[in-house]
Amino acid sequence: MKNIVFPVDFSDTTDVLIDGAVNFAKEVMGKICLIHVAPADIGFAIGDMGFQYFPAIEENEIAEELRELNEIQKRIEAKGVACDHILKQGISADIILNYAKEKNASYIVMGSHGRSGMYDVFVGSLTKEITKNSEIPVLVIPCHD
Repeated sequence: MKNIVFPVDFSDTTDVLIDGAVNFAKEVMGKICLIHVAPADIGFAIGDMGFQYFPAIEENEIAEELRELNEIQKRIEAKGVACDHILKQGISADIILNYAKEKNASYIVMGSHGRSGMYDVFVGSLTKEITKNSEIPVLVIPCHD
């Protein structure tokens, strides 16, 4: 079975991407390896005393994102496609590319919902970075919002 790395960011286009990833997984008889990358600085805020770290904020945000990943996994499995998921923190492109190598992925499936610069409007800065640096084929699903 082919592993398909499918990064999600919980944006408005996630539903379109789920449908595209599921259809593709069915075509190639693949398993979806769902990943969400949370920022490394999720619990930091600037206050009167400068940068401060609030572990409760980070824990709550991570817990919510894990709930969302669980729901997406259930939706994918309900459509007849095997799926697992992981949440990591850090620099998105690096983590996604490393995860694809760890999973010995055959493909990466991403959306094209970027929001800055002419090329990025059509492809997306993260998608552009992944396609530029990936040794694994990247399927880009158009999903402009």
